[in-house]
Amino acid sequence: MASENANHREWLRQWNNAGRALAANWRRELRHLSDERALAASEALLSLITTVTPNPSRLRWSGLVEQQALFHRKSSR
Repeated sequence: MASENANHREWLRQWNNAGRALAANWRRELRHLSDERALAASEALLSLITTVTPNPSRLRWSGLVEQQALFHRKSSR
């Protein structure tokens, strides 16, 4: 039983260490992600679920800034 508990604690320690390492790697990758690569990745994901060809302007502009401005304006009323 003690050996089983020790194995469980070791497994949990490894899992926690791996989680911290993966989170640090994820943050590092996001910090170095260019706008172009982010848009390309989002287009690749969206292409998996849609059969409609995206508007070519979507490659240069997402509308997110305008959307956030609208949300901010609504919440301040």
